[in-house]
Amino acid sequence: MFEMDFTDMLLLGLPLLVLAVIIAYFVVVFNRLYRYRNAADATLNQIGVALKKRLDMIEQLLGAVRGYVSHERELFVAISSLRASMAGVGARGFDDVNRESSRITGDILAIAEAYPELRANETVTKLMDAIVSVEEEIARQRYTYNNVVQEFNTMVDTIPSNFVARTQGMGKLDYLEFEEGSGRRPDVSGIAGS
Repeated sequence: MFEMDFTDMLLLGLPLLVLAVIIAYFVVVFNRLYRYRNAADATLNQIGVALKKRLDMIEQLLGAVRGYVSHERELFVAISSLRASMAGVGARGFDDVNRESSRITGDILAIAEAYPELRANETVTKLMDAIVSVEEEIARQRYTYNNVVQEFNTMVDTIPSNFVARTQGMGKLDYLEFEEGSGRRPDVSGIAGS
């Protein structure tokens, strides 16, 4: 009968132990990468919900200032188009939605500023306060999303976790970078505080 001494067991067990450690490391890194990617997806979805909420409020605000807007139909069409374009877009697509919805909000604000009776209208004031609240929510979600993306991208870029990412076909995620100027929330203080 074949007898194994300590050296033989060590020579057989050491490669198995190394293989077990490599597999365990792969599983841990793989799970972390997916956890970050899923967190980024969930946060991006929350940003999408907030942007849709902003569009709904802009539409309501547009309805409240309806008699004062000469191109209201064009703005309603633009809002509907933005809402439809949000399906399936990623971080880069949200920049376009944010920029255009900020432009529409700015147009409506300019109209409201020109008419003191609109600034005094309770419905307009409440809608402007709600828009400010949604803008703050978008900023918080964007901050969270970009932090998660940073963690994920760092793992994709650094050794040895990049080997796991590469074997699974995982690439870097896009940051949510609103265009300069459009990332600022609209100044509604002149209306909301009136």
